[in-house]
Amino acid sequence: MASVFSKIVAGEIPAYKIYEDDKTLAFLDIAPETPGHTLVIPKVEVDKVYELPDEDYTALWDAVRKVAKRMEDVLGARTLMKVIGTDVPHAHVHLMPHDPTWTHGRQVKMSEAEMQEMCNKLKF
Repeated sequence: MASVFSKIVAGEIPAYKIYEDDKTLAFLDIAPETPGHTLVIPKVEVDKVYELPDEDYTALWDAVRKVAKRMEDVLGARTLMKVIGTDVPHAHVHLMPHDPTWTHGRQVKMSEAEMQEMCNKLKF
């Protein structure tokens, strides 16, 4: 069965997409820990980052670098990175603007309008 991320790649589920190339996709997390929380995924469905074929692994980290730099330029905060690998069985990297008030497990409530505004700010 396809992961929720594969369904986003296929266009079956909508997402606030901010970056896309032939091998990767970056979109806002719908349950953000900080405003701007973004997920960067390879388009190929592989459970763990370290199981990616070399070309996809390199493409993922190139996209992470581009998106993180864009987030820092636009939002003016250091970008934090997390690779957890337990929440969705599809390799992905979390990028979050640093918020000194952040606590583990926190979820920020954002309206659709706020999500769209953030997407428009970060979109390449």
